[in-house]
Amino acid sequence: MPWIETVSYEDAKGRLKQLYDRIKGPDNNVDNIMMMHSLRPHTLEGHMAIYKYVLHHPDNTIPKWFLETLGVWVSSLNNCAYCVDHHFAGLKRLLADDHKANAIKTAIDARDISAAPLDQKQKLAMHYAEILSQSPSDTSETMVANLRAAGFDDGEILEINQVSAYFCYANRTVLGLGCSTAGDIIGLSPNNSDDPDDWSHR
Repeated sequence: MPWIETVSYEDAKGRLKQLYDRIKGPDNNVDNIMMMHSLRPHTLEGHMAIYKYVLHHPDNTIPKWFLETLGVWVSSLNNCAYCVDHHFAGLKRLLADDHKANAIKTAIDARDISAAPLDQKQKLAMHYAEILSQSPSDTSETMVANLRAAGFDDGEILEINQVSAYFCYANRTVLGLGCSTAGDIIGLSPNNSDDPDDWSHR
């Protein structure tokens, strides 16, 4: 049970019901992380907009599987099993290579990104995400310059920054309010990246 009151899909009315209908998955399932916002629907709307636009937008140029990898990494660093479970399922689906996905997860669990089957450019992004998540005041212009020198353009550096920052926000929503995966369908996400306004989970 969460630590605050939440409103189920069946009991939702007005603006909350409209938002639930927009984000729901099969059998009217609404992810628990989104139900945590049910007493303040405007924050649910803000959360979904950030999530969709940061992680599932057609103008992103970094592969979505790697953005999900950053999310799993940040969530693991924050000990947020909820987000790790959901987004590792998404990573695995997008990567379509279970062996590689499992090897990435093993490296994440061991906190040993050097062992992950990622290229040096991607490992540099993972290092940046780690510092930003755990000790943000230790990030530096040099780190950004190193990402640029590795081949990321500045828009892609922004993507890495925003995905890392979003997951810290999501992790703290989950951990701070006692959100669990009970009743969730693991791995659903608003996967229609061609339409930023399609928030449905499937």
